[in-house]
Amino acid sequence: MRRRSRYGWLELIEGILLILLGIYTLINPGNMIHGVTVVYGFLAVVTGISDIVFYAKTDRYIGFGPTISLVSGILSILAGLMLLMYPNAGELITIMLLPIWFIAHSVSRLTHLPLVRLAGKFFYYFTMILNIVGIILGCLMIIWPVIALFSIGFIIGFYLILLGIDSIVMACSNMDSGWM
Repeated sequence: MRRRSRYGWLELIEGILLILLGIYTLINPGNMIHGVTVVYGFLAVVTGISDIVFYAKTDRYIGFGPTISLVSGILSILAGLMLLMYPNAGELITIMLLPIWFIAHSVSRLTHLPLVRLAGKFFYYFTMILNIVGIILGCLMIIWPVIALFSIGFIIGFYLILLGIDSIVMACSNMDSGWM
């Protein structure tokens, strides 16, 4: 029986948290901005740590891709810490921080595509399409903040569930067998 790497467990925990947060957001879309700012901050920190761990484990194997993961991990941690330290201010700027987080995390996940290819074609295309949609949603929420204000709970809830599924697939695949 093959031992799992710590990164696989971190991905699994991240996936479960993303799915739970997505379900909560879908159940309470109206109270999402007020009640979940701190939870989003915590999740952004966990996601950023996950991206930095990915960078630390793979920078010597792949080339430039992990560097983008490092930068997006740092941005995710900074955004998460801001939300945790200033939740009242965070409520006011959540509409701007979440799209930036969506874009940063999606770009980071797109750099993981060579690794996802090991899990199979379906998961490769699923991850690629999911993260392209994440970049588009992030850009739309920046361009039209009114869309983000009224539909943020449903859009983000559904997208977080898909991101959670993606993280769980990555954690349960054979991508970490031997080279990390």
